[in-house]
Amino acid sequence: MIEEIKNVSFNGLSINEISADQLSLHVRNAGVVGAGGAGFPTHVKLSAKAEIVIVNAAECEPLLKTDQQLAARYPEQVVKGLSIAMKATGAQQGIIALKAKYHEAIAALEPHLSANMQLSIMPDIYPAGDEVITIWLTTGRRVPPGGIPLNIGVVVNNVQTLINVAYAVEGKPVTTRTLTLTGAVKKPITVTVPIGTSLRDVLELAGGVDKELTYINGGPMMGTLIPDLSAPVTKTTGGLIGLPKDHPLIKRKTMSVEAVLRIAKTVCEQCNFCTELCPRHMIGHELSPHKLIRAVNYKSIGDPLLITSALTCSECGVCEAYACPVGISPLRVNVALKAELRAQGIKYQGELGKEDPMAKHRLIPSSRLMDRLRLRPWYKEAPLSLEGYEPDEVNLKLQQHIGAPAVSVVKVGDVVRSGQLIGEIPAGALGAKVHASIDGTVTQITPQAITIRKGGATK
Repeated sequence: MIEEIKNVSFNGLSINEISADQLSLHVRNAGVVGAGGAGFPTHVKLSAKAEIVIVNAAECEPLLKTDQQLAARYPEQVVKGLSIAMKATGAQQGIIALKAKYHEAIAALEPHLSANMQLSIMPDIYPAGDEVITIWLTTGRRVPPGGIPLNIGVVVNNVQTLINVAYAVEGKPVTTRTLTLTGAVKKPITVTVPIGTSLRDVLELAGGVDKELTYINGGPMMGTLIPDLSAPVTKTTGGLIGLPKDHPLIKRKTMSVEAVLRIAKTVCEQCNFCTELCPRHMIGHELSPHKLIRAVNYKSIGDPLLITSALTCSECGVCEAYACPVGISPLRVNVALKAELRAQGIKYQGELGKEDPMAKHRLIPSSRLMDRLRLRPWYKEAPLSLEGYEPDEVNLKLQQHIGAPAVSVVKVGDVVRSGQLIGEIPAGALGAKVHASIDGTVTQITPQAITIRKGGATK
């Protein structure tokens, strides 16, 4: 269960009297990473200078509920985290971006806002929640292709990240993760569990595992298939969605790249729908999925910038799940191209073009996307549980973030307490610290993970 934030001081100083460097150091020591994306170490973001800090509370993906529920339940912590991020980066403006339908979160947040903060209410569209689209919808600024939000003076963090930032300044490291369990599970629910808990144990909180289901880590559009339920929850686990094995989403995600290319070469009619509805293309990026399909199909090099524009794909899935009328997956082609280009050390060098004047009218209503994905039967409430949960064992990955894996600072047989540092950032590397998430004994250490079992060491 997430605890209430207390008013605390450090060496007799209030938070307002702590320097930006000290705030970033607290966040570093707590092991905070981006909870809504690939896990970029948050202390690095907060060490930069920005004009605007945006709280991404839009919850981009259908079915997931975590951020809206946390914002409604813990508004003071969200605003405190935003205040800390603004102080650390020197930002003069804070924006909490969320959808108009999140009535409880809006009502809860409003009383806590300061004069330099505002709510930005967005329509219920996809992909509101993609950070580039969120920035554009809330500020009008456009991130250049191949660029990052800092290029235009903006830092973006999601709700759970900023709650963790607020705890970090109190000296509380990241040891839990809140996530939604939904889809065709028996009891959709949003839970908070110790990091390192196995996904199989987590699914028991939703009424148990149905062997006929296949599970997605994250949302239905951008989430990935889970091949093994013994895998642990990490700081970036976005949610668990269980669907029947014959569901179209599951079939699409299990299709091989070879099959995707074969279908593309056979039936692509160059209708341009994938490009017209591509969110990146609409805001002025060169990315044109239909042209990339054509180039791959006919082994045409063409304009080198066209091929390298695949690197700017956000992998939102609009092209494959909504736009294409014949079932092609430009997304999978882009992913394959990105891997090849990155392996060769190639970067995109294009410029930001003009915004499509129809862009805001081409964003996809979430309700329409839900129907297209055939998810309507599983669009159910997943209430936030405040009950604490502790497994008998956790398996804590040493790399739950972008950057270098953490290095173990404990040994097998050590007795550790929840919150104790067990993985340190390698010297001079980009990374994040890892902390024990339960009280127990270290039973195994590998280059990939540290296992802790509750109580004494096993024989």
